Amino acid sequence: MIGFIQQLQQRTPLGWLQLRRHRSRFLVALSGIAFADMLMFMQTGFQNALYNSNTRVHSSLEADIVLISPQARNLAYLSTFTRRRLFQAMDVPGVKSAEPMYVNTVSWKNPQSRKETMVLVMGLNPDKPALNLPEVNSQLNTIKLPDTVLFDRGSRGDYQEAIAQIEAGKTVTTEIERRTITVSGLFQVGASFIADGTLITSDQNFLRLFPRREATSVNLGLIQIQQGYDSNQVKTALKSYLQNEKDVQVLTKEEFINFEKHYWQTNTAIGFIFSLGVSMGFMVGVIIVYQVLSTDVNAHMKEYATFRAMGYQNRYLLSVVFEEAIIMAILGFIPGFTVSLGLYTLTRNATNLPLYMTLGRALMVQLLTVIMCMISGAIATRKVLEADPADMF
Repeated sequence: MIGFIQQLQQRTPLGWLQLRRHRSRFLVALSGIAFADMLMFMQTGFQNALYNSNTRVHSSLEADIVLISPQARNLAYLSTFTRRRLFQAMDVPGVKSAEPMYVNTVSWKNPQSRKETMVLVMGLNPDKPALNLPEVNSQLNTIKLPDTVLFDRGSRGDYQEAIAQIEAGKTVTTEIERRTITVSGLFQVGASFIADGTLITSDQNFLRLFPRREATSVNLGLIQIQQGYDSNQVKTALKSYLQNEKDVQVLTKEEFINFEKHYWQTNTAIGFIFSLGVSMGFMVGVIIVYQVLSTDVNAHMKEYATFRAMGYQNRYLLSVVFEEAIIMAILGFIPGFTVSLGLYTLTRNATNLPLYMTLGRALMVQLLTVIMCMISGAIATRKVLEADPADMF
């Protein structure tokens, strides 16, 4: 290892010297790599924000096991099943409680701008906390009042004045389905790709807002297990107990989260588009780096041929090209990463989506950048291997 390091120290950094000699070409290459990295950062960031924003409600559920309809597609289209299944679930050993939750999307009037926008409405039993949200649980008595809801302060849109009034202890009124409702409290979840915001109210208020819904038809069954029991074992027992019931599906909380992610990954065009965007960014980078390396190889073809005439082996000539590729991958990543941080902040402030840079994503894009440049270098080295001193002089 020490000998290898000494060899590296004694080696002339020919690739770096060649890149420095043509600075304008070098800067163009770094700009292209930075642009490709920005594409990959933004697409992977949006994709991750899609999954995170659409599963924040799932993650906050006070449940170890979740019952849903087999016809459910995602949180906005859960379909319904009979509430009788929750009473049956209570007969299974290990089940501590089984509570219903009602979920629906609806258009409501922004209390500040009076413009209509789509929100997710959740109805729950105010006597038994269904969400791991302290702000909600401290205001459960409030939503027992008729036509009273809690509003998500992280919703997308112009709500600053309305939020300020609510924080000052005042109530705000607006309309849902031509019914006047009162917004008396706040909590924090955030916008998603499903809806611009979330409202939480009692199950009775939910049924008033949606009079066609029956109390016996629920969207979610939230099951908590007794201490000392394993959720997977209880889930297996529940599935066995309800195996003859075709209107319900039993999932652990983690499986319910993955159920939502799977829908967006495979059943919508959005997941495909983001994956395609990452691939396009990768291909753009390969093409740009190849053009630069190919031009550089052509410009120094006589020098490479001279090296071969002097007895240098092909692997040395290839190492020069790969050296250039790795240098461009490292230096091009830095501006791409920096600009992406700013774009993440700008997008997060504009959309309220959970768009944050993570170490894992940064390492993944850095690895893709190195692979991208190495592929370009591998293609460009074909011309180096063809360098023949007899043809050059």
